[in-house]
Amino acid sequence: MKNYIKHDPWKIIEEGFDPKLNKISESIFSIGNGKMGHRANFEETYSGDSLRGNYISGIYYPDKTRVGWWKNGYPEYFAKVLNAPAWTGIKIKINATEFDLHYCKVTHFTRELNMLEGYLFRSFTAELPDGKIIKISATRILSIVNDELGVIKYSITPVNFSETVQITLDVDADIVNQDSNYNEKFWDEINKSASLNNPVYVTAVTRKTGFQVCTAIDYVFTHNGTVINPQVIAVTEKEKYAARIFDVALEQNSETIIYKYASVTTSMYFNPESLIENAFKILKNALNKGFDTIKLEQKQAWEQKWIESDIIIEGDIAAQQGIRFNIFQLNQTYTGTDERLNIGPKGFTGEKYGGSTYWDTEAYCIPFYLSTADQNIARNLLIYRYKHLQKAIENAQKLGFTNGAALYPMVTMNGEECHNEWEITFEEIHRNGAIAFAIYNYVRYTGDKNYLAAYGLEVLIAISRFWAQRVHFSELKQQYVMHGVTGPNEYENNVNNNWYTNKMAIWTLKYTLESLQHVEEHHHTDYLRITEKSNFKASAETLKWSDIIDRMYFPTDTKRNIFVQHDGFLDKELIPVADLNPSEKPLNQKWSWDRILRSCYIKQADVLQGIYFLEDEFDTDSIKRNFDFYEPFTVHESSLSSCVHSILAAKIKHFDKAYNFYLNASRLDLDDYNNDTEDGLHITSMGGTWMTIIQGFGGMRIKNGHLSFEPFIPAKWNKYAFKIKHQNNLFLISVDSEYTTIENVSGNATTIFLNGNKLHINENAKVQVQSFVVN
Repeated sequence: MKNYIKHDPWKIIEEGFDPKLNKISESIFSIGNGKMGHRANFEETYSGDSLRGNYISGIYYPDKTRVGWWKNGYPEYFAKVLNAPAWTGIKIKINATEFDLHYCKVTHFTRELNMLEGYLFRSFTAELPDGKIIKISATRILSIVNDELGVIKYSITPVNFSETVQITLDVDADIVNQDSNYNEKFWDEINKSASLNNPVYVTAVTRKTGFQVCTAIDYVFTHNGTVINPQVIAVTEKEKYAARIFDVALEQNSETIIYKYASVTTSMYFNPESLIENAFKILKNALNKGFDTIKLEQKQAWEQKWIESDIIIEGDIAAQQGIRFNIFQLNQTYTGTDERLNIGPKGFTGEKYGGSTYWDTEAYCIPFYLSTADQNIARNLLIYRYKHLQKAIENAQKLGFTNGAALYPMVTMNGEECHNEWEITFEEIHRNGAIAFAIYNYVRYTGDKNYLAAYGLEVLIAISRFWAQRVHFSELKQQYVMHGVTGPNEYENNVNNNWYTNKMAIWTLKYTLESLQHVEEHHHTDYLRITEKSNFKASAETLKWSDIIDRMYFPTDTKRNIFVQHDGFLDKELIPVADLNPSEKPLNQKWSWDRILRSCYIKQADVLQGIYFLEDEFDTDSIKRNFDFYEPFTVHESSLSSCVHSILAAKIKHFDKAYNFYLNASRLDLDDYNNDTEDGLHITSMGGTWMTIIQGFGGMRIKNGHLSFEPFIPAKWNKYAFKIKHQNNLFLISVDSEYTTIENVSGNATTIFLNGNKLHINENAKVQVQSFVVN
């Protein structure tokens, strides 16, 4: 665990420069706008340890799968979001020597992520090897008003010298992903120009996938507030690179500012022939506005986002900073305007996991967007899967499934499976259950049952067909079983009858039967269209599904009265995590994989994940028994673990654990709990962090189509408050040490449940009850 980020309610602040922490900070201070994002790399040259990262959503490369041996069904490639053409470089030569912070004495270093206004700021003083001292500050914005625009304000002040220096402003498409095979590069040049007639630009195309990107820059120089036109001493055009080099006269204790504007246009949104033209238009508009106006627009746009999604915590700055950091990253990673896009586990902050879509989106992110944004934002995440349905059917066919059965990929960009670990690709099939549950969760929350008729039912039928073929009937047990799977706990592979996977399978079959009935009764024309399109044999298929529901096998332990994670789990040596030597953790960095697989240790919620999803099926005592049994064996070495445990701990009134799990989830990256933040932030788990407050502390559920709350306030907090959008209403929920207040801020009069009591609340009205305070 690191503890170098200063606690502040609205900013992430690093004071002092430690090169050993730089890659962690590059992740933490990342910025994005839904279409593109940057790690917090320095504008100037830095030859120290760094992961340079600049990513564009939806633009990827199918890197060939590398395995020592090949099996039928293996994906041929691993898709990855590409490190995109870079435009942030502002390189300085002083006395013909490259200014490089790695070789300077750096003092008064500050890096700030301003979450309220949506920008990255950095300032420092550096002493060069020859004794010259220079002050630099940089403000970087990726506009959420125009998501093809980025701007930098870069200020230079020489402290003890005056000198003419060389400054290079460039676009560089000659880059490589850190995780590429054999350092292969993924971009080819189409055209470029650094001539003085137009902005500098490079247009590049991705190999294999053919995405075209034009990255163009323009600039303004000022000295002591007055615009200047420094001499262009050279234009440089080489392969995949274009730049202009300037002679700039710096005066001691006088400020020179470079405003660098960049536009990034892609063939996802523009005709390839018009990429340059549109890039130039965006730059012209930005130059006309100027940096200060763009910064003001950014502030105003972010203020609106915070009005919709902020969570206020009083009395605990670490907790406040943690949740706002999570909300900020979610809002700048996904805006929901394009149904072709999804949410990579690292967002725009690193290359691990390839930037592809996982089941994380459906399990952990959709609730955030359902409650804080227009319902079409979450709907687009579901439509993303609907449009990949045919690919999911093809994925299942590759593994031997027939008749329109669909297996959604564990990892994907375009609907094809592209994960190359067998225990993930072939066995971690529970992702199908998360996608089915997301449809249910969306319909339950929004009341939009039309979605079932338009899209959802087709997906449910295909997933249910997969489950019906994936189980087999055991003559010995006289029940249906499911062998050779990996549940959410990836520290156990190739197990039989994983409780969670079996449970989600029969839950999906039940929900599909209910949805079939609803669509047949209320959208009969759509029912006929869907059943004809999918060649659905209602009588035979529903009979088989009902039989599986009635006769599915689940491992149980009558002595402990718990759900057993899988066959044989209780045969393991059950040593609690608390009894391990702390030096052996984290297991994934200290133990062999063989030892982990043979152990009882759980990476993340598994049985408890099923209980979280399907909470209404279990009484509180059952939830408590299973929580108290499984949590002591859980090492929480997945970012997706603490949030589920926090919510369930709150449910069973383990309030201290609920709080501690929340703090771990919210500050996972800020404090680098698992020593992996340098690879990028855990974006999808941040949706789970949001849930810990709303569903954990706030006790929010949907009951019979209405919002229900059973809130408590942690002892360390004076107050917390959040807003929730539900159908046509916006609610403000405030909890302090005396009262819980729910206000119907806008919308119609409606019904809610508070602490089990049914209440009617008019528009602009409030209800108030005494708070439950944890002592």
